[in-house]
Amino acid sequence: MVALPSGFNEVFKNGKPIIGMVHLPPLPGAPRYRGMSIEEIVEKAVREASKLAEGGVDGLLVENYNDNPYIAIPRDPFLAAIMAVVVREVGKKVNIPVGVNVLRNGALLALSAAKAAGGKFIRVNVFTDTVVTDQGIIEPCAAELQRARRTLDAGDVLIFADVHVKYSKPFVELSIEEAARNAAFRGGADALVLTGRRTGEEASLEELIAVKKVVPSVPVLLGSGVTAENVEKFLKVADGAIVGTYFKERGVTEAPVDVSRVKRFMERVRRLRRAVV
Repeated sequence: MVALPSGFNEVFKNGKPIIGMVHLPPLPGAPRYRGMSIEEIVEKAVREASKLAEGGVDGLLVENYNDNPYIAIPRDPFLAAIMAVVVREVGKKVNIPVGVNVLRNGALLALSAAKAAGGKFIRVNVFTDTVVTDQGIIEPCAAELQRARRTLDAGDVLIFADVHVKYSKPFVELSIEEAARNAAFRGGADALVLTGRRTGEEASLEELIAVKKVVPSVPVLLGSGVTAENVEKFLKVADGAIVGTYFKERGVTEAPVDVSRVKRFMERVRRLRRAVV
């Protein structure tokens, strides 16, 4: 078995870590914002994060999921400030790593929020690919982001980069293997994320196997569609998973977290970990 980078193993102490999604309500300035105060937003995020932690997940990813329709590359400093406040307060309540994702591709805002609030990682949806999305053509941000990481002295904030991200098409046809090599070796991602075509849709096992073959020393996580029923199949290959929809009541993405579903899922993960050991 190829050893994974020390930074990843320092953040996540358990093998095959499971990261639960904290989907924030619409934030101030978003089209669907309905006047919820910052305090109420924080309280809701902490409540959802606490349920995920109670269920046994290994990390949390805070995301402005309900700010759709998204801006391709958001630059509003107030958004970074809100994310930082939420991440800081969530981090005070749970004893597991917390990360940041600013949709659609607010990598610089996510990095700023993580650095300010003690976040351990960020997810970047468009890192080294150029993709066509419902927000238009989004160009990669790896060069700018890596320079910002150096400027902010944020080398301890890991970058999880999507490859062939959901809700998009590559602007130039590129195999997923080549895209993975670019993200890992040219962009310098600390981990890669594979998804299905949309939220809640499972990734291709064949593509996962292909990516692990060409980047064996880089962690590869599943970013959508992982359930208690298929987690064993995927974690035999993947190095972990980011789980949102399955952890919600009735498996509905917009619903609150269901602790019983989290516990059931994590028990299967623990059995798999024991079997690997």
